[in-house]
Amino acid sequence: MSKPQTIMLPEAHDVIAPDGSQVRILCSVAGGSMAHFQLAPGQVSRAVRHRTVEEIWYVLSGEGEMWRGGEDGEDVTALRPGLCLTIPVGHGFQFRALGEVELTVVAVTMPPWPGDDEAEPVGGKWVPA
Repeated sequence: MSKPQTIMLPEAHDVIAPDGSQVRILCSVAGGSMAHFQLAPGQVSRAVRHRTVEEIWYVLSGEGEMWRGGEDGEDVTALRPGLCLTIPVGHGFQFRALGEVELTVVAVTMPPWPGDDEAEPVGGKWVPA
C-alpha cells in the first residue's frame, strides 16, 4: 500500500518531455501518474506516439490545437480551458499553443510514465517550433 501524497505545483519545470513541452511532475499511484504540461505561446511540440501508456488531458489555460492520428484516422481538436481529451496507446499526437499566453494542461498517464524511451517520434501535422 502506498502512502498518501500531497504536492504543490512546482514553480519551475522538472523535465522537458520528449515532445518538447515543460513538465512539472505531480502525484502518482500504482495505476497512474499526473503531470502539468506547459507549451509557450507560438510553440509547436514534436509529434510522438506512446508505446505502452494512454493519457487523459485537461486544458487549464491558453488556446491551441491537438493533432491525433492512428489506424482509425486522424483529427485536429481545438484546445481551450475546460476541454478534456484522451490519447490512446499507439496514437501519434502533436500539439501547439496559439495566442498570446502559454498552453497549460494537466494529464494523467496510465500506467505511470515509465521513462524517456516510452515516446517514439512520428510524422506529425506541423513543423515543431
